This record gives sequence, C-alpha cells and structure tokens, in this order.
Amino acid sequence: MWSKWIEPDAENRIWLSMNCVLLERPTLGGGIERILVESGAGGKWTAKEEAVYLFERGVDGRVRTVEHALREIGVDPASIKHVVLTHLHFDHAGGLTRFGVGGALELVFPNAQVHVQRQEWLDALANKSTMSRTYLPANLEPIANSVVLHDGDVEPIPGICVRSAPGHTWGHQMVIWKDHEGTICFAGDTMPTIHHSHPASSLGYDMLPYQTMLTKRAMLDDADREHWRLVLDHEPGDCVVQRGIRTTN
Repeated sequence: MWSKWIEPDAENRIWLSMNCVLLERPTLGGGIERILVESGAGGKWTAKEEAVYLFERGVDGRVRTVEHALREIGVDPASIKHVVLTHLHFDHAGGLTRFGVGGALELVFPNAQVHVQRQEWLDALANKSTMSRTYLPANLEPIANSVVLHDGDVEPIPGICVRSAPGHTWGHQMVIWKDHEGTICFAGDTMPTIHHSHPASSLGYDMLPYQTMLTKRAMLDDADREHWRLVLDHEPGDCVVQRGIRTTN
C-alpha cells in the first residue's frame, strides 16, 4: 500500500522533514515573545548515524538543525522563551541540546521552559518504548531543570493549548493555537504526513496503534467541524513564513 504513495530509495528509505514552528507575538513592553514548537533531531550524531538517517546538511557541511534555521532568519536561540514538544523521541527533542566546547552538553535554548506531558517525561526517563534508542539520555538529562510538566488538556502558555493525544506514545500531545484566520493544530505524530490521514495508516512504532486511529479520527472530526489548519511534523513539503508562523505549505 505504501509503495503506491511514496517511492523509497535503494535502501528503502523515504524523505521526511522534521518541521518546527516558530510563533512570535508582541509583548506589552514592546518586545517580542518567541515560542518554538518542536526542536528536531539536533546535531549530536556519529558519522555512522548521519549516514543511516541521511540528515540534511548546511553550507558548513554539518547536520542542519533548528538552531541553524533560526539563525538564518535572524532569531537568537537565547530569545526563545518556551519550547513545546509533542513528545520526547530523538527527532523531536534532540535539537534542545548540542555539544559545546570540549564535548560537554549544553542547552540550545538556555532561557526557555520546555513543556511536555508528565506521562511522557516519566516514560522517557524509563525508556518505555519498542525502540531502544529513541529516548536518549543526552537529550533528556541536560533539560531536567527546564522541563515544565503538564497533565492532560491545559493552556500552559496564554493562547497556546496542549491536548492529550495518546497513541504514538502514552504521553503524546498536540499543540493548538489561534490566529485571526482561525485555529491551527500541530498534530505531532498522530498524523505525521498527509498519507497518515488514512485511518489505517500509522507509524510502525506507535505504542498504541488502535488508540492512534481513535485520536486521529477525533482530531480530524474537530478539524472538519471547526475549520482547523493542520501542521504536519514530518511532511516533506516546502516551508513558508506567514504572519510570524513558520509552517508547512
């Protein structure tokens, strides 16, 4: 079924993006509040791992990260106030840290709070996954003092809501906000690409595949009824910048 939708390369890989969203809004003091949704895989990889995943490289030859993408549009990572993650797998949380001088781990967003579900944080620390190398200590330990834990559907930042969306992991969440055109939902791995809109399409490492289907069905029902726009985290389409929101086209 998948071969009818996407043509893999010689090693049976398909192209995927790790889309992140930058939200900007003015503050009462005349400044800009910056919120980042997701952080990508980061650049802490061995040569073997880089070859396996075939990460995109920047002009400097290194793996291109969300830090590079932000600097390209003139945004200092230190100016990010909040990072909201759908979950803590390496391709979503790896960009929170980097190797500094002497190989020490350091925070890419030193002034940001990191928002995740409590269930997700506990499962990540316990490496509760069918994949043995998706919750990586190098991505988790340095952010421990920055993490803000949430339980279920809440509004952790004024105007930014998270909704419990179990299936891919037990503690997976979606991120929802509004602009003057309506509601936008960052679906995370509930629906990572347009092909996953099909009810039977799911990721091979979803912890709860049936629950993923139910969560996705409920999300699509809400999106249809309320005219949401969806941002898909792994859809490899072109990116555009629209009214301060960086999203997929």
